[in-house]
Amino acid sequence: MAETLSFELNGQAVTVSAEPETPLLYVLRNDLGRVGPKFGCGLGQCGACTVHLDGQPIRSCATPAAAARGAKVTTLEGLARGGTLSAVQQAFIDEQAAQCGYCINGWIMTAAALLESTPNPTDEDIRRGLAGLKCRCGTHMAILRAVKRAAKHLAQSGRSA
Repeated sequence: MAETLSFELNGQAVTVSAEPETPLLYVLRNDLGRVGPKFGCGLGQCGACTVHLDGQPIRSCATPAAAARGAKVTTLEGLARGGTLSAVQQAFIDEQAAQCGYCINGWIMTAAALLESTPNPTDEDIRRGLAGLKCRCGTHMAILRAVKRAAKHLAQSGRSA
């Protein structure tokens, strides 16, 4: 039976009616029109569906919508502020880190969370922090460069990810 779920999405209060066990991904895409997170594997393994739930990256395809109740959810769209891309989003563009682009949501969302907790990551920190994400196009080296670029920009600007 559908329930009313209220939470904060990208800084705005939202209320939706959904079955509590419906994957959060479906609610975000189908009910709330957020297309950043993608359906990849449906098993929480590839990372294409990654969003932040109270600041932590989670796989929204394997997270029930009820988990968002009263929480803060951030999607790829919510990383930009006032029409300006986040440092991580801009770095991925600057480094041309997307080839087909399908998986990039997961990489950007995970990298943003990594840079919040580890502002000056080593290459090993980045590799460990992004472990488990999948990219079939093989842009891993460009992704590594993008995360390093974003970390450098954030350090110089004194901002957070």
